[in-house]
Amino acid sequence: MKAKKKLVIGLCALLALALLIPIPSTLKDGGTKVYQALLYRVELVHRLGPEGGPEFLTGTVVRILGSEVFNSVD
Repeated sequence: MKAKKKLVIGLCALLALALLIPIPSTLKDGGTKVYQALLYRVELVHRLGPEGGPEFLTGTVVRILGSEVFNSVD
């Protein structure tokens, strides 16, 4: 019984790590960095702006479970 309980706790810990540890990547749009895990995504935006607008768009975008909860991109 005790070994089964330890196994369940260990599997839950591994599942939590898999869901929460981000994988970093860089986009080729001017330097945007994306940190993505299964449950969330954080984008540190730094990309060229639209013609006639600001030269660069900068800010942060946070998505949890696919829903955008924070956006500070100019």
